Amino acid sequence: MTTAADYQALDAWIDTHFDEEVRFLQALVQVPTDTPPGHNTPHAERTAELLQGFGWQAEQHVVPESEVRQYGLTSLTNLIVRRHFTEGGLTVALNAHGDVVPPGEGWTHDPYGGDVIDGKLYGRASAVSKSDFATFSFALRALEALAAQAGAPTLKGGVELHFTYDEEFGGEMGPGWLLRQGLTKPDLLIAAGFSYEVVTAHNGCLQMEVTVHGLMAHAAIPHTGIDALQGATVVLNALYAQNAIYKATTSKVPGITHPYLNVGRIEGGTNTNVVPGKVVLKLDRRMIPEEDPVAVEADIRRVIADAAATFPGITVDVKRLLLAKSLQPLPGNAPLVNAIQKHGQAVFGQAIPTMGTPLYTDVRLYCAQGIPAVIYGAGPRTVFESNAKRADEHLVLEDLRKATKVVARTLLDLLTENAVFDQPQGT
Repeated sequence: MTTAADYQALDAWIDTHFDEEVRFLQALVQVPTDTPPGHNTPHAERTAELLQGFGWQAEQHVVPESEVRQYGLTSLTNLIVRRHFTEGGLTVALNAHGDVVPPGEGWTHDPYGGDVIDGKLYGRASAVSKSDFATFSFALRALEALAAQAGAPTLKGGVELHFTYDEEFGGEMGPGWLLRQGLTKPDLLIAAGFSYEVVTAHNGCLQMEVTVHGLMAHAAIPHTGIDALQGATVVLNALYAQNAIYKATTSKVPGITHPYLNVGRIEGGTNTNVVPGKVVLKLDRRMIPEEDPVAVEADIRRVIADAAATFPGITVDVKRLLLAKSLQPLPGNAPLVNAIQKHGQAVFGQAIPTMGTPLYTDVRLYCAQGIPAVIYGAGPRTVFESNAKRADEHLVLEDLRKATKVVARTLLDLLTENAVFDQPQGT
């Protein structure tokens, strides 16, 4: 029978070992995982080495180089740690990704230093989501320590740690690859997130490459060419006009507002004295859970084609780069949500609401296999507060400490014989 003393024992172990947890996170931040280029096997190898120090043998699942290169990355090794307790019960997986966008400019701290200043740990991926390599590892270690004590509750089932390296590219070679290979099929999943809400739904994402072809010409005789940049501007204006229309469509999921579109990269031209013959646009279209991805893609292709038809001489090629479907709550996620909310209230002293997020994550790949999942981990109330994908990304260490306690307590609830599971229902 689980008691308040069991939860207190988990908390005490985490407090005692918290300096070690911080050092573990620092070591992870100090190995770059910029994606692109996505040469992330060295980080997986370093992580496996650190996990071995905890007495765990991490399975290293190397994705074939040909698949990785075709995907647009350089090297990729996924890790699984399996910790089985006794027969029966559930297998609960904990997933975090180690890949991250390059640092960019404007840092006042070493992006790979892992510096701790005024209770914050700075570095690329310190918040998203190497932090939850630490959260999940030390929550499991705390659970192991409790299970070894005399009189501890019997734990049934087990825990798996999934540390993957391609969330920035959509997750197909990370969780998607592990699932397709039949290497895992947990009953429940908690994926990396932030501490003040439990996320049960998220946006989908469509990324496309639009190539506008014109005809190069000398700038002194521009009439002999067809300006691809001017044509691309017509297409851009049409896309941004569509973006304004999206604001009228709102989601019913708290935390998610409306669809939106962003053109994140533009390339083209040869030189300042040459009429550009080709311009490439890369766009990102976020889809709310209520939208149909097929209809969204068809509509964007129509908008582009209609705009291009108004500029004589250009041709346009459109290629899909990524289609990540939205995360919808699955029946059966109630045990996860209930436990995290209960222990979040106890540890943080405030309610932990269920929310949606405008991000897209690779959690959707687990749910597509029928695995109920939620997003929860160490971090602030918003992505903006963490500086994720911006200079001086950081994590408040007290959030790391408390989130580790919440996850450890949640695992205890899910694996104890007396855990009460309501009739499965969506949350």
